[in-house]
Amino acid sequence: MESTGLRVALRIWVALVLLFLFVPIAAIILYAFNKSTIESWPIGGFTGHWFSVAWHDSQVREALWLSVRVGLFATGLALVLGSMVAYALHQFRFYGRDGISLLLVLPIALPGIITGIALNSFFSFTGIQFGTLTVVAGHATFCIVVVFNNLIARLRRVPGSLAEASMDLGARGWQTLRFVTIPLAATALVSGALLAFALSFDEVIVTVFTAGAQNTLPLWIFGAIRLGQQLPEVNVVVTIVIALTLIPVILAARIAGSGAVTR
Repeated sequence: MESTGLRVALRIWVALVLLFLFVPIAAIILYAFNKSTIESWPIGGFTGHWFSVAWHDSQVREALWLSVRVGLFATGLALVLGSMVAYALHQFRFYGRDGISLLLVLPIALPGIITGIALNSFFSFTGIQFGTLTVVAGHATFCIVVVFNNLIARLRRVPGSLAEASMDLGARGWQTLRFVTIPLAATALVSGALLAFALSFDEVIVTVFTAGAQNTLPLWIFGAIRLGQQLPEVNVVVTIVIALTLIPVILAARIAGSGAVTR
């Protein structure tokens, strides 16, 4: 049995960790409504002016649209490749199966800067020009992991007797996949796609090394912070990014299960 003092100490510790994580985010959101261009505390007044400034900034709109396109393309590619690999590793037994699983998970375990440098070296060595496709390829490397993990976890929970019953009733392999396996794993695919898009949308490290001259939203934020002349716009854009990132994450958690949002 845990003592009362230990429970209180653990709760205080959890509260401090949450404050450490979320107070800076809350400060950014507050400063997005700051009337002044100087970030000082307390805030002198509130206004929505900077949202209008950011919206009418052509660079912000272009960067936002490019980031959305990259996220959608990377998610689509991750859905196709990640689901194929997950189904193959779950359905078949062959030599090197565990090694392939490890290699698939490796990109999300490695620091983003290592993945970015490796992709940058590969593109430079092969003569591939930097552009939207290279950013999509870079983001797909870790988006595949999200789709793969979600789907293979669901497939492992699906009773094998359902597929056997389908084949006993005369269904071919593709029919069993279409009418039994995919419907049972549909929520895992959707939640994996939403998480992959959210992860792609706010990825900055891999984008830096694979974008070239492409001005994606992470690169615009990085440049604006470095110059320090558009901090109010940066706060607005970061607030929008937080909202756009949280929406698919919350939806994915809702789809994954009733207790996932709380977790």
